[in-house]
Amino acid sequence: MNKIGKIMTIAENSIKVFLDEADSVSPGDLLYAKIRGDDWAFFEVAKVKNELATTVPLQSIIGLKKGEDVYNVGHELEVEYSDNILGKVFNSYGALIDGNRMQSAKKRSIYKGMPDISELSINKDILWTGIKVIDFFVPLSKGSKMGLLGGAGVGKTVLIKELMHNVYFGSQSNSVFIGAGERSREGKELYDDMVSANLLDKIGMVFGQMGDSPMSRSTAVYSGLTMTEYLRDEKKQDVLLFIDNIYRFVQAKSEISAGLERIPIENGYPADLISTVSEVEERINSTNNGSITSFQAIYVPADDVNDEAVRTIASHLDGKIVLDRKVAEKGIYPAVDILHTTSSTVDPEIIGQAHYDLVEKCIQYFSRYKDLEEIIAVLGVDELSQADKMIFYRTRKLRNYFSQPMYVAESYTNIPGKFVKIENILRDVSDIINGKYDNVPEESFLFIGGCEDLNAGQQ
Repeated sequence: MNKIGKIMTIAENSIKVFLDEADSVSPGDLLYAKIRGDDWAFFEVAKVKNELATTVPLQSIIGLKKGEDVYNVGHELEVEYSDNILGKVFNSYGALIDGNRMQSAKKRSIYKGMPDISELSINKDILWTGIKVIDFFVPLSKGSKMGLLGGAGVGKTVLIKELMHNVYFGSQSNSVFIGAGERSREGKELYDDMVSANLLDKIGMVFGQMGDSPMSRSTAVYSGLTMTEYLRDEKKQDVLLFIDNIYRFVQAKSEISAGLERIPIENGYPADLISTVSEVEERINSTNNGSITSFQAIYVPADDVNDEAVRTIASHLDGKIVLDRKVAEKGIYPAVDILHTTSSTVDPEIIGQAHYDLVEKCIQYFSRYKDLEEIIAVLGVDELSQADKMIFYRTRKLRNYFSQPMYVAESYTNIPGKFVKIENILRDVSDIINGKYDNVPEESFLFIGGCEDLNAGQQ
């Protein structure tokens, strides 16, 4: 064992080590000390100044004592970098937590740098999800980064699970799921869903759970990225990456920064917020070997989309799906706010002129509908012009049409999930706008697949 010093001070999120020799360790090095018996505590070096190293504990420090000898593991934190990642559930530090055992084939540091610009590849192939509101308003391109923004309880996790289900069946890609700071119950539900769908052997899962230390919650993202890079760089695959929740990663980094007594910026976020988010987001890229298409749930604190952390994360995304509590209160799921949901793929050169024109028309309808709601609240619907009445009623049918029964929610709703092809979505939207369904009640459009599900006698 390589002894390098002794513990000097102990705090919940910070341990200071007095080194035997100055600069004998570097930031990122993994250290350990005995707690009791055969139990060891591990901590990572955050900064070194002369003979004093400030470190962050990886787990509970209960039982750790001042003056205890500290040893150097000899390398940075490493996780499995082989086919063994598929069908397994890991904690943030690469240990199995699903009852399985494995013989490690190869490990790699979780802090590999971002790809060189010469390695990057841009692929605009569309990845259809079968979810109407996404495929129509924010179609996903292979290798894109999509954010799912919303407050608590608006359906971020359910939508991510539906995306996992639908995109896998459409592309057969392997996936990595990163649970950062979310409930362990949700992780168990996801695991059970993957087992019942016979998809477990196609996915690797990493969890830093809500009750874990901030180091665990933040490290889960780096560990999951390393596994994703293995599938892209070594297996040369197009990979799906799901992160739930990237905001919790920032939150954990804030707690670590506070423990290191660094001066925060607005709302308590660390001063290096921009660079911290960048080093994660720039690793999520497509190269000549394969692509990483990511879906990132982003918790919006107090429903404030202008929050500093939310804006920093969103600046790296190719599109964002905004989930709105007011839409959810109307019983419409996915509870997507159409007017604030955007994607860089909404371009006639990517999705075609006909699709682009329909999106523009729909947004005009929803924008006008929002204005009409305010007018109706004062004067009533009878005071509208005939043209405005047409927009008002057709937009309500469009709003309901973009609700959808989900496969992952079948056990709760007893409504079979629907996968809707893009050509059917474009046809249905065009028909609603052009008045084909003017005589069909708006309630009939709730939670259907395509318009072919409507009662033929109502058409």
